[in-house]
Amino acid sequence: MSDPVIGKIQRHPKYLELQRTRNRFGVILTVLMLVVYYGYIALIAFDKSFLAQPIGAGVTTLGIPIGMGVIVFTIVITGIYVRRANSHYDDLTRDILRDVNK
Repeated sequence: MSDPVIGKIQRHPKYLELQRTRNRFGVILTVLMLVVYYGYIALIAFDKSFLAQPIGAGVTTLGIPIGMGVIVFTIVITGIYVRRANSHYDDLTRDILRDVNK
């Protein structure tokens, strides 16, 4: 039931490199996101007065732009991952498939 091509791919050195680099990069981005998100939640929980400071003469508080920053940060790191996946990871995948199908 096992396909010999799958075994070749799993033993290929570039596949091992792909797996290692993708996992490491994913963990780094995940930790960054968790720090930013839970840092914001911790500010809400433990320092409401800091987030409640008004900006200028309006009614907008400091918490609004910081919250928007969390959302923008999420979009940015998603874009970073997609860009890396579409370049580096796709190149490695293409090389692996080319080598295995020889």
